[in-house]
Amino acid sequence: MINKETVLTSEGVQKLEQELQKLKTVRRREVADRIKQALAFGDLSENSEYDEAKNEQAFIEGRIVTLEKLLRNARIIDDEDISTDVVSVGATVKVLDIEFDDVIQYTIVGSAEANPGKNKISNESPVGRALIGKSIGSEVEVAVPDGVIKLKILEINK
Repeated sequence: MINKETVLTSEGVQKLEQELQKLKTVRRREVADRIKQALAFGDLSENSEYDEAKNEQAFIEGRIVTLEKLLRNARIIDDEDISTDVVSVGATVKVLDIEFDDVIQYTIVGSAEANPGKNKISNESPVGRALIGKSIGSEVEVAVPDGVIKLKILEINK
């Protein structure tokens, strides 16, 4: 099985490591206590607390494996690697939506860090892919679910 390289910023690595640490220490212990408590109720065949705790345990263990794999295969983008000449992963880009005359700021991150609600978009998303490698003043057209949007790059920052 080929492991896909994960692009992460330093901030992203730190957040994933914190989540991993919390899962391995706090969350594992909490779920183990819930399982122990549910076992005390007796008959497991109709014990919804036990089933729920076991499902949560499976989710936590799966997430731990996923995070360890992401971190093991991470390519960390250092602030010094971020160019302000062209859009790259880790850069913050201010763009103008030409149709709506609206200015939007995006931070381009790897897919593991993407959070559209905080304007952190993946380098693999349609908008991220269209912006990567472009310079200030460039205009790009991006196919999105609502149609095609036209963006003009106004600024590129670290």
